[in-house]
Amino acid sequence: MNYEVSRGTLAIVPNDSNTSLVLEDEESYVIPKTPFQIMENSCRYFGSTYEGRKNGARDILGAEYKVPIVVEDSNNLIVFPTTSPLAEDCVWISLKRVKKIEKIDYNNTKIIFDNNKELLLDCSYRTVENQLSRASRLDLILRNHKNS
Repeated sequence: MNYEVSRGTLAIVPNDSNTSLVLEDEESYVIPKTPFQIMENSCRYFGSTYEGRKNGARDILGAEYKVPIVVEDSNNLIVFPTTSPLAEDCVWISLKRVKKIEKIDYNNTKIIFDNNKELLLDCSYRTVENQLSRASRLDLILRNHKNS
């Protein structure tokens, strides 16, 4: 089963070593692919490659690691990883769906999405905040490019 990131996607969470839990507005799905494979598939579906999307974002941001990517251009559909994209515990979060983040403790952060669904991450608040900021910066730069 293929899955492509869409405007309804909230997050893609590793379920086990070969499957992912995809959180959407109303439903959740277990997809028989890793989060990274879903990212690669989504980029191809929208006419590029993961590597191409990553390199483009890297050039725009001047960042080298944990780079957010634009999965689909026309809607600035941007997702960001919580760790190294190839790490087994990497969660991908859809930027435009994040309402707020809350620090739970040193290694746990809660993301509250725009539909009030919540996701607890095994990740520090600072890491999530940095990734959210980086993805927001990418979004702003791309919107400014489109408007100039």
